[in-house]
Amino acid sequence: MSVQLLSPAGMAQPVPYHHVSIATGTRHVQVAGQVGRDADGKPAGDVDDLADQVAQALRNTARGLAGAGASFADVVRLRFYVTDWTPEQMDEFMAGVARVADEVGLPQPLPPSSLIGVEVLYAPDVRVEIEADAVLD
Repeated sequence: MSVQLLSPAGMAQPVPYHHVSIATGTRHVQVAGQVGRDADGKPAGDVDDLADQVAQALRNTARGLAGAGASFADVVRLRFYVTDWTPEQMDEFMAGVARVADEVGLPQPLPPSSLIGVEVLYAPDVRVEIEADAVLD
């Protein structure tokens, strides 16, 4: 495996992600921002449901990785952008992650991740956007 995930002693615990990833390999894969829409551009589930959008965006991210011959096992960094973020939404956000973690092979805890609250994304019905960086042998 080209990616080792860890959370060294003395770093905040518990968190739903690892603090550090160590990658070796020669192929770097970056998956551009994936959102909670299907292949036809239709919003997943209830457009106001953050969990639905997170789940679909993770499915789309998995498809992007697979297209490059990668999987979430190769991911060294995830970035989540969420509109109108408040800490009270964390349970709903994590419900979306849990809904598809097994389906898409998402490790738990997650690879090093950032959740960034933003005012707006490119369309009013888009609540979440995910970017992934992976390294392959």
